[in-house]
Amino acid sequence: MNPTPPGRAQLKSRHVNLDTGRENVVVISRRSTALRPELFRGFSRVELRSGSQTQLATMLLTDDDSLVGPDELGMAEPAFRRFGLPVGSYIAVAPAPSPSSLDAVRAKIQGKTLEAPDIGAIVDDLAHYRYSDMETAAFLVSSANFMTSGELIALTEAMARAGTQLRWSAKTVVDKHCIGGIPGNRTSMIVVPIVAAHGLTIPKTSSRAITSPAGTADTMEVLARVDLSVEAMKEVVASCNGCLAWGGHVNLSPADDILISVERPLALDTHEQMVASIMSKKLAAGSTHLLIDLPVGPSAKLTTASEAMRLRKLFQFVGDRFGLEVEIVTTDGRQPIGNGIGPSLEAQDVMAVLANEPEAPRDLREKSLRLAAHLLEHDPNLRGGAGYALASELLTSGAALRQMVKIIEAQGPAPSKSELGNLTADIRANRSGVVSTIDCLRLNRLARTAGAPLDKGAGIKLFKKLGNRVEQGEPLYRIHAFEPSGFDLAVGMAELDSAYRLETEVGASP
Repeated sequence: MNPTPPGRAQLKSRHVNLDTGRENVVVISRRSTALRPELFRGFSRVELRSGSQTQLATMLLTDDDSLVGPDELGMAEPAFRRFGLPVGSYIAVAPAPSPSSLDAVRAKIQGKTLEAPDIGAIVDDLAHYRYSDMETAAFLVSSANFMTSGELIALTEAMARAGTQLRWSAKTVVDKHCIGGIPGNRTSMIVVPIVAAHGLTIPKTSSRAITSPAGTADTMEVLARVDLSVEAMKEVVASCNGCLAWGGHVNLSPADDILISVERPLALDTHEQMVASIMSKKLAAGSTHLLIDLPVGPSAKLTTASEAMRLRKLFQFVGDRFGLEVEIVTTDGRQPIGNGIGPSLEAQDVMAVLANEPEAPRDLREKSLRLAAHLLEHDPNLRGGAGYALASELLTSGAALRQMVKIIEAQGPAPSKSELGNLTADIRANRSGVVSTIDCLRLNRLARTAGAPLDKGAGIKLFKKLGNRVEQGEPLYRIHAFEPSGFDLAVGMAELDSAYRLETEVGASP
């Protein structure tokens, strides 16, 4: 182990039970015996060092010796986990200058175009947690104003290279991705077993929800373990042709996860940043053929066909640059897909479709079949145009369900039971009419307020879709929750605005 540099104060590490999100935060006593905290004024961050290990962190002061003693360094959860040393280890603390790559961020704020090495340095600092959330936000906002095609390519490449690089023995590795925003759109959990049952390789890595009520990883975790290591993921794919794993656990494009955690609360979601985010993860995942689902609707991320066309061209531009074959499909984003919103409810929909149950949501089944058909067409031995019929056969025959069961068994049991929330309330129509619009964004917010995805059994069970006739007092949907506070708030929000609009008859004004 390298000796501690001279002149650096040393404190004993202590694990402080503080969840500071992704930021590294340390707590030091105002009466510290090893250093004078007032010397750190003007430095928002400190450098921690033990041997060859270094880490930047934001420093907080406390007068509470029961939290951190004068000879201790309190490390909040993220900093303690990343440093990886046992409690009581001596760690040197010194003021930390800002990362040099922030000069490039300042240049971008002033409207300058960044070169690839500048962007590479920014991504490297992001991936090593050297930026605070405020500094990350500065980069995102500066890039949101304008990003050249060269900057987009450089950002995608740097993010793809920053983490794990997965490579597969199969010549054709297919994948799919939806840009999100549509509640219940859990097609991946049906597409993967269909495609894998045919024999194509489809190692699906998915994200957890950040501002939505469920991500694919959250929903799959109702059925199986998703926090697979790289080795475990490769074993599952070798035995099942596919998997449904949490991408964050295998460290694919780690800088992207940090950017997303900051941009979502700020409602930043520019096309260039979205493309760099998605494509960097697919490149890192070793995909050769990628299908991208672009839902278009009044409350979707894309509201017009012209927006979808521009985004399609960006995806194709980046795909061509890196040799990744990209196919884009534009889908109906006017309403939720399936009948459930929230991990457990969405998992019920998925398994109902795979089991060919009569009450399974037809829209989820049909969309999944069409997406699977596109991926199956990449099999060189399959005649052109035969993908849909094959997907339908694999689903109807039970082959897809058997493949899903095989994947679930290979990934391992779910970490906990996921019963539906026992607090329920039906949100009823205040008038009779025909459902003319459904606000997807508001339904997402209602389901999150009810507790999803943290409480996997929380969410919304839908009873009515577009075009359905509703009588006054008839339920539109049911809210499920576990915690009274979130339940009461969600019900109150739904009663103020149910997210449903009714017309007296199709084509008439409300």
